[in-house]
Amino acid sequence: MDDPTFERFAAQRLPALYRYAMVLTQNRHDAEDLVQEALTRAGLRWNAIRRKDDPEGYVRTAMVRIMANRWRRPKREVSVSAPPEPGAEDMGLERLLDDDGIRSIIAGLPPRMRAVLVLRYVEERSDEEIARLLGCSRGTVKSQASRGLARLREAVKTEEIEHG
Repeated sequence: MDDPTFERFAAQRLPALYRYAMVLTQNRHDAEDLVQEALTRAGLRWNAIRRKDDPEGYVRTAMVRIMANRWRRPKREVSVSAPPEPGAEDMGLERLLDDDGIRSIIAGLPPRMRAVLVLRYVEERSDEEIARLLGCSRGTVKSQASRGLARLREAVKTEEIEHG
């Protein structure tokens, strides 16, 4: 990145971070909140983060940790009459969300299972890293990944039988 300012980083990486958040949360509003919270935290520590090899990795790790903390705490949502700002648009994400089969299969997984699969197969993280990020044991990571893959295989097989 030529310009190490936080604003430039956030502007350049926002679509990718939002897609990542959508996979983790399966909900536009939660994804927007997750990206906003992770970028806020990164912005406060930007001088230290920008010197690291992978500022985006730092933000993605923060997103996973925020999600893990949300699973551990009860939800306290406050409804408002209108959102304060319009949501971000991403055509790649729109295409993914338009595929009802894929969306419903992924959305049908529990949040922790979905996070394990994303970290393992999208982020290519090791089981040790995933366990550390999610605050669980390596065995839990392995069992969640195994069960998640089995569910995905079964769902895809069912989709193929029903539609083709």
